[in-house]
Amino acid sequence: MVEDITKISIKNTDHSRLSSVDWDNLPFGKVFSDHMFTMNYANGQWENPEIVPYGNINMSPATSVLHYGQSCFEGMKAHKNDNGEILLFRVNENIERLNISAERMCMPEIPKELFVEALKTLLELDRDWVPSIDGYSLYIRPFIIATDPYVGIRPSETYKFIIFTCPVGAYYSSSVPVKIETEYSRAVQGGTGYAKAAGNYAAALYPAKLGQDNGYTQLIWTDAKEHKYIEEAGTMNIIFRLGDKLISPKSGDTILNGITKRSVLDIARSWGYEVEERKVTVQEIIKSFENGTIKEAFGAGTAATIASINCIHYNDQDYFLPEPSEDFFSTKVLSFLNDYKKGLIEDKFNWLIRF
Repeated sequence: MVEDITKISIKNTDHSRLSSVDWDNLPFGKVFSDHMFTMNYANGQWENPEIVPYGNINMSPATSVLHYGQSCFEGMKAHKNDNGEILLFRVNENIERLNISAERMCMPEIPKELFVEALKTLLELDRDWVPSIDGYSLYIRPFIIATDPYVGIRPSETYKFIIFTCPVGAYYSSSVPVKIETEYSRAVQGGTGYAKAAGNYAAALYPAKLGQDNGYTQLIWTDAKEHKYIEEAGTMNIIFRLGDKLISPKSGDTILNGITKRSVLDIARSWGYEVEERKVTVQEIIKSFENGTIKEAFGAGTAATIASINCIHYNDQDYFLPEPSEDFFSTKVLSFLNDYKKGLIEDKFNWLIRF
């Protein structure tokens, strides 16, 4: 690990691109802030932590990440309140999950103190990139990649850790139709489904495209063995409201331990809702449409926060849900989370870091 985490060298950009941002037409994930944090791992330790102008990475065509996919990442957001403070939401959980992913991918962990110091230093430098506009935030992408220039299957001996940021608006602008996937699988028992490994997302692209070609924005993934149990919704965790009860598949080795989902369920419990995290069968959800007990279905994840589902397709049939109104749980919890992340309400869960 780095001996002195306060020694982060900083090289400022000569030309800020902030003035060129079209805030009225901001695409998600395509406009990047002025700086990025970078650090290398070699000889058994992290070294040379620095902040530099955002730019391309030079690497050998033989770099191992390009061939063997040894890579993992995280996603989080920064908000700014009316006093100009930057607020980070549940950062410690992101650090812990990144290190869980790194362990599964046979990569070195990032020291928590260094992660927080790097993030604060980077955001302080690019403070003006954190939007004050309602519905906007600064998306943060930390990731680790293997960097050995070696074509051979073994864990790399060198790595690069980078944090870059980008201002974003809403990920989804409306409710989405989804399809229950019963042929392809996102994750298997003993695999990497619980890690935010890059390969998980690559493997999901083709079946997701097939669904999109048929008019469904995302898939509801099911277990790889029987396609009997619901696991995730696209790149998010999934939550159903059956009557006044919230149910969600329990996180495990095939389901990512989502921070947004945990937050939603913690809030629900504090509001007096009954919450169940357990195995959820496809048939239970289909029967809930048939008997009228299903009230809402929505995805929960960092990028979208809450993505309401208006249609679930299964076995050549579409099952429709009403568009969320102001009294829907998903609408209320989205508003609560947005206000919470901006520091507009009491931090009763102790989830925020301010600076």
